[in-house]
Order: sequence, then structure tokens, then C-alpha cells
Amino acid sequence: MILVVAFTIHELSHAVVADRLGDDTARLAGRITLNPLKHLDPLGSLLLLVAGFGWAKPTPVNPYKLGRNPAAGMMLVSAAGPFSNLMLAVAASIPFQLGLIAVSFDSGLLPTLSGFLIEFIFINLLLFFFNLIPLAPLDGEKILFYFLPAGGREAMRRIQPYSQYLLLLIIFIGPYVGLPIFNWLVGWPTQQLLRMLIL
Repeated sequence: MILVVAFTIHELSHAVVADRLGDDTARLAGRITLNPLKHLDPLGSLLLLVAGFGWAKPTPVNPYKLGRNPAAGMMLVSAAGPFSNLMLAVAASIPFQLGLIAVSFDSGLLPTLSGFLIEFIFINLLLFFFNLIPLAPLDGEKILFYFLPAGGREAMRRIQPYSQYLLLLIIFIGPYVGLPIFNWLVGWPTQQLLRMLIL
């Protein structure tokens, strides 16, 4: 349920920013909606039900409709997704920050409100940092691309065909060879920001 909300808001944010910048591709595809069925990928959704993880359907974007600077437009559209997950996490932390709910971790069969909010914050922070990894097809690749000089952009273009393999290596192989890169980029910052938001 949490991932459905997080995925929906993430993809909707991409669509809204692209639309505001002049690209109506997502609007014409019916993606400016809170209906999760418009954003969830069939296979990604099946895995979500079976394995507890999955992915959403990428928001269609035409960079040539994003104004005079397509690279800047793509950077803003890409950043909108992770930023929305960060904002969801911050919003869910407000009851803890105001002292309205005490921090407690679930130990029973039914989740408490505190436990649900902590999990909601954790998952959205995880998605925030994960999507900032600068490897395609993640949003971080387009964000970093915008800020790099010409030489750096050319290097990223050369790496792009292998990005998915590099991502798999980082996630699954890195920890076994003494290079917990995924934990450095995602796990550790997620835990630190979670503590800041709820304590």
C-alpha cells in the first residue's frame, strides 16, 4: 500500500512538472491523475504483490517540448519524482515533530499508527535516495547530466548502455566483495535522515 502511494505520487510529480514546462505528453497519456492504475506497471505491480517490491510505469516525457533548454527541463522533471518522495516523508514526520505521536516500532500482528508512519517515512526516503543514484534509468542520471561539463556528459553517454548492469552490481554484488556502495548511497543516508525526522 505504501509503495503504491509512493509510486503514484512520484510519477504524478514527473507528469505535472513536465506539463507545466510545456510538454503535454504525459497529460495526453492520462498520467496527470492520482489513480494508481495509470501509473503502475503490470509486471512491477505483480512483483509488488508477490515479493514486496516492484516498479511503476515510467512517465512519458518529450524533452524537445520542455522549452528552450531541454537538459534543464529534463533535470527539473527528473528531480520532481525523488523530491515528491522526500516531501511525503517530511509530511508524515510532522506528528512526531509536534509530539502528537510517540515513536514506537511494531511488535504485534497489527501495525500501530506510529509503526505505519515510520515505515511510510522509511520507504519514501529509500526511494528518494535510490532514485538519486546517477545511473539510468534512475532520475539521478538526468539530474547529474545537467550539472556536468561537456566531457562529463560524454562519459555518461558512454556508460549509459551499461548502467542497468552497473546498478545490479552495486546492489547485489557489491556487498559480497567488500564494496557496500548501495548502503553508502542509500541505506546509510536513509537511516540518518529517518532518525532526524522522527526523533
